[in-house]
Amino acid sequence: MTVRADIRSVRDADTFKDALSLLASPLTLVTTADEEGRPWGFTASSVTSASLSPPLVMVGMARTSSCAAALAAASEFVVNVLGEQHEELARRFATRGIDRFAGQGLGAWPGTRLPFVPDAHAAFRCAVEDRLRVGDHELLVGRPTEVLLDGGSRPLLWHRRGFRTAT
Repeated sequence: MTVRADIRSVRDADTFKDALSLLASPLTLVTTADEEGRPWGFTASSVTSASLSPPLVMVGMARTSSCAAALAAASEFVVNVLGEQHEELARRFATRGIDRFAGQGLGAWPGTRLPFVPDAHAAFRCAVEDRLRVGDHELLVGRPTEVLLDGGSRPLLWHRRGFRTAT
């Protein structure tokens, strides 16, 4: 078998990011509310199932994220799986230094102050099970307690540092 690709050593973050950019990832908004009810959220592409029994999801978040303190103190969060109609929302929640929630039409999960995307492809309300420090990230492990299932649109993906949809 002949290797057609360029094999490189992973000596720096740029080479690693180049390789990761080839991994298509679903885009999500991870949201929570602090003790005062103030909403927090960020766009995340590193969300995955961590266990089926018990059901667990895992979210990777940079420790430098503006949401890091709020999520470190939170007992619950929501993983909103974005559909193709949410590209601008994903861009907004990836932008630093703005009120990400202003004029965005997010709702509160019924019976809570947790912000969520009402027309999300899917949404998982999660109780925090664990937090792990790994490199420059915090891994937030949550146990889904409720889910919203829509699936009526194509998922929004992140691939090659750009927005894509499944065909």
